[in-house]
Parts: sequence; C-alpha cells; structure tokens
Amino acid sequence: MKKILTALIVSATAFGGMSAAYADDTGAYAGVGVVASKHKYSLSNDTSNGDRNSTEWSGKIYGGYQLNKTFAVEGGYTDFGSSDYNYNVGTAAGHIDSKSHAFYLAGKGSVPINQQLSVFGKLGVAYNKNEVHGTGLATPYVTGDSNRTNLYASVGGEYALNEKVSLSLEYEHYGKNGIDQGRKKGAVSLGARYNF
Repeated sequence: MKKILTALIVSATAFGGMSAAYADDTGAYAGVGVVASKHKYSLSNDTSNGDRNSTEWSGKIYGGYQLNKTFAVEGGYTDFGSSDYNYNVGTAAGHIDSKSHAFYLAGKGSVPINQQLSVFGKLGVAYNKNEVHGTGLATPYVTGDSNRTNLYASVGGEYALNEKVSLSLEYEHYGKNGIDQGRKKGAVSLGARYNF
C-alpha cells in the first residue's frame, strides 16, 4: 500500500512539473488545416461496378481562447469538399453528387507529454450541412439539402514549434448527415495554430 501511495505521489508531482513547464499564456489563437474525409454512396439496386468510396481533401479554419494550461474553447468551419458517382440500375443510368460542410463549437482539454508535445480531446456540437443532387433513379429518394446538429468529438496530438506556432494531427467525429449519401461521419485533419 505504501508503495502504491508513493508511486501516486511521485506521478502527481511529475505531472504537475510537466504542466508547469508546458504552460502557455492564456489568450486567443487561430489556425488553418487540411482535411481528409471519406465519401461513400449507397444506392438501392445499383448494378454498377464503379468505386462508391473516395477520400476528398479540403480545408478548415478555426479559432479559440486558451482559458488556462489545460482547457480552451474552440470553434471552427470545416469544408468536406464535394464528390460524385455515376451509377446504373440495369440499363438506366444516373448521377449523384454531394457537397458538405460543418460549423463546430467545443471545449478542449490538453494533457502535456513534454514541453513541446501534448495530447488533447475536444467535445461539443457540430452543425452539418449536406447538399445532395441526383439524376435518374437517385432523384426521388436521396436528394435535397439537409441540415443536422450532432455531437462533435475529436482526439489528437499537438507539437509546439515555438511559443507562437504549433502543428496538430487529429481525428474528428462530426456525426451523420440527414441524407446519408456522400460525406461520412469522421475526418482526419492536419492543422497549424498561431497563438496571439
């Protein structure tokens, strides 16, 4: 029991030391990122041999306020890009395309690994918009504009190049679209952040 208590005390002391060393000043920050998201089309009675899946590259902008060493509040806009798919049902041809984006607002919690590297998680809400248009047999049941609010969550890591600039890599979950064609739930983003 004494060994466990000693280990806990040593761990807590070390963690506190890392937190103090890692500490950034409170204040605003802003960033940009490159986003990779999966797009997929699932159409009933589709007899095509085409590729229904694709990875689309796009971008995001975000900003936030660092409340203390550990917590921040962040909001952003993510463009998931656009994709399309040509399909057949028997001898009838059709086309479907989608374009989507999202706004999010979340709390962010960070845990330092050392003076430069930290891991973080974010939790909040996302407002998603998915525009789907189609021709042929896709028109009646998968097309339209859909707005939906979902749970937003992410996990990632951040590396500080200096006191002002850091790079991040994260997986973000934005939730389903109202029309489940095109963009899927998640995205991977590589970001660059500037602390004011």
